[in-house]
This record gives sequence, structure tokens and C-alpha cells, in this order.
Amino acid sequence: MTLVKNHYRPAGFNSLFNELFNEFPVYADKAGLNFPPVNIAENADGYHLELNAPGRNKEDFKLNLDNGLLTITYEKKEEAVQEGLKSLRKEFSLQGFKRSFSLEDKIEAVGIQAKYENGLLKIYLPKKAAVKDAAKQIAVQ
Repeated sequence: MTLVKNHYRPAGFNSLFNELFNEFPVYADKAGLNFPPVNIAENADGYHLELNAPGRNKEDFKLNLDNGLLTITYEKKEEAVQEGLKSLRKEFSLQGFKRSFSLEDKIEAVGIQAKYENGLLKIYLPKKAAVKDAAKQIAVQ
């Protein structure tokens, strides 16, 4: 069972290693390693995705669900150059990114929630009621 798959797959040992040893493989996009890392967890009610994206504004994130493909986009806004300041070193990099995940049919699309707090974009993907594991007792014969 795979909840998510990123649609860009570079060849090489690292991608093969990730695919073999992680239930949810992570791949680089076409521009290289230009995306935030993601954690994915599951409980009885749904899946929790967390993207580590500090220093951004929640208004700049866009989430779109189309035909089972969840796309998370961050568009980098151009910074205004302050008059009279000369930049000597610039190490902060808030590049834009786009991550896409294929969602299985057991996700209830209308219940998807997202919030950005403390540098984490948290996305909740609820399971459909029929998919949730119900406790049951099994008779011994």
C-alpha cells in the first residue's frame, strides 16, 4: 500500500535505496533537491503530512487536489531591495517548490485540512469511513 508517490524519479542508487527501505519514497524534482522534506504518519482516522518549510508565509502556499493528485506549491515572492543597503552575503534561500503526491481512493477529499505553524506545513488527509479499521472480536474455533 502506497499513500504517496512523487512523480519525478532520478536514476541512481539513492533513489533505489529510498524506494526499497521506505514505505513512502521521496524523490528529487527536476531542478534537483529543491523541495522541503516531508514526514508522513498514519493513524486509524487518516494520514498526517508535515513539510518542513520555515521562514515562509502561509499565504504563499497553494494546495490543489485534481484527479487524486495532491500538489503543494510554494511561489517565491521577490524581495524588495532596500535603498542604501549593499548585500555582502546572502545565505537565506527561500526558493519556490512544487511537490505532488498520488492519493489512494481511501482518502476523503472533502475533509483534507492544512495549516502552517512554526515552520511546518501540516496536512491532514482523513480516511473514508469504510476504510477506517474497526475493532472486532475474532472467535476461536
